[in-house]
Amino acid sequence: MKNFYILFFYLISAFCFGQKQGVYPIIPMPTEIIPSTGSFILSDSVVIISNKESREAIYLQQYLKNSFSLNIKIMELNDNSISKNFPVITIYKFVIPDTTLSYTEAYTLDVTKRNIIISADQPSGIFYGIQSLIQLIPLQGKLNIPCLRIYDKPSYAWRGMHLDCSRHFFTKQEVMKYIDYLAMYKLNTFHWHLTDDQGWRIEIKKYPLLTTIGSQRKQTLIGKPSKKNKYDGKSYGGFYTQEEIKEVVAYAKERHITVVPEIEMPGHSLAALAAYPQYSCKGGKFEVGDTWGVYDDVYCAGNDSTFIFLEDILSEVCDLFPSTYIHIGGDECPKERWKTCAKCQKRMKDEDLKNEHALQSYFITRIEKFVNTKQKQIIGWDEILEGGLAPNAVVMSWRGTEGGIIAAKQKHYVVMSPGKPCYFDHYQSKNKSKEPIAIGGFNPLDSVYKYKPTPKELSVDEGRYIMGAQGNVWTEYITTFKKVEYMSIPRMAALSEALWLSPEKKNYKDFVSRLKVHSKLLDKMKVNYAKHFLIKK
Repeated sequence: MKNFYILFFYLISAFCFGQKQGVYPIIPMPTEIIPSTGSFILSDSVVIISNKESREAIYLQQYLKNSFSLNIKIMELNDNSISKNFPVITIYKFVIPDTTLSYTEAYTLDVTKRNIIISADQPSGIFYGIQSLIQLIPLQGKLNIPCLRIYDKPSYAWRGMHLDCSRHFFTKQEVMKYIDYLAMYKLNTFHWHLTDDQGWRIEIKKYPLLTTIGSQRKQTLIGKPSKKNKYDGKSYGGFYTQEEIKEVVAYAKERHITVVPEIEMPGHSLAALAAYPQYSCKGGKFEVGDTWGVYDDVYCAGNDSTFIFLEDILSEVCDLFPSTYIHIGGDECPKERWKTCAKCQKRMKDEDLKNEHALQSYFITRIEKFVNTKQKQIIGWDEILEGGLAPNAVVMSWRGTEGGIIAAKQKHYVVMSPGKPCYFDHYQSKNKSKEPIAIGGFNPLDSVYKYKPTPKELSVDEGRYIMGAQGNVWTEYITTFKKVEYMSIPRMAALSEALWLSPEKKNYKDFVSRLKVHSKLLDKMKVNYAKHFLIKK
């Protein structure tokens, strides 16, 4: 028999009060909820019994103390003593999850009048059970948790959110708060966009100019690009030290979230070239980008020293991030410099490459081979399909679903992230005049909720290559963390349910009902969320 992780409450003394059946404000909605009668009373008299050194038990203990001023003790119980010691407490029953819930992130949550039991095959399942429990705790009055039984597991393995910290920089503390939001909604992947034309945000010890020069731009565009661009005239910058990176990665790990870093190449590299221009095609002096859009200057694909430079960077990145995947961008790479670069043209001739798209494929494949030596895999935007897909690459499909469909049919794994509806930097209301400036588009809450990551064009076998999906928050026009919150929440909540529940179980009207109750928790957390769902139509 497997060793199951167990976390449950032992009530020393409590009284049970009846509670009317109502909306269970859990987001994402569990796979199955079986209601019961009565309630469990949460108070200082409760003891948490857990596996030895359980991070999840400590997390729950700290949450209850910080949110409700409850001083609850933890009693340790190791795996070997569960079977022989447990029967002594005869009024409790140890519940093993059904074999149908053997999925690593699955859990069961049982609430009775006398105890609460969370059981799972892995610590991640325990953590998700805790998140469901937290959302069941009333925010006003007595802390009566309704009696019920939950069976739960996600539909997709990759449930992610992205944050662009290159265009606008957010502090370590703000990034950690963002990770807390992912944890609340049982999202398990944080895609951290750390480099682009407008700023290099990660310390690389071998190349210090990346942060002393590449992290600083002299000014920032005001409003949207036009023929008469206006700038604020203020220098802007910031970066994360390697120690700060380690802190964020550790913080995410405690919440069962994998951090996937993005280091852009071969395009979106102007900030790096401003620091080290010798890795461009034409050399000379470059400045960190101060406007939005795509720049022609990219890494030189014909210069071997370019690859040594990038391999050195990726070596440090791989050491900092335990993630299986390293995101290498690969999107929006203009080929103009390559067309006129003698080194790039020689590379094409030597490698028998028919055009510059094939040269990009060569570039990505060469990087992939190096990353594979670090026991990691690359993931890139769907432009990495151009010229031929690198052998082991994972595709992140953003220009609609076509790239994901092509990759899945080629038996490559895919993360779906189409601009519609997964770009949360787009407007969420038709009344744009009353909304903060956005890059464009329209992705309202209901379109996010109704999204189905697996395209209907795929067969059942091909559909297995769809790992999941993620929401993206690009920050050209998102200058503060408060606006990050406004643009991402509650759309993040809607996406979490789209990725957790099977399509036949989704119900948008029910989701909005739960969201209205859940918004009280967001208020308590002082989240600057968008409130369109509260407006009566």
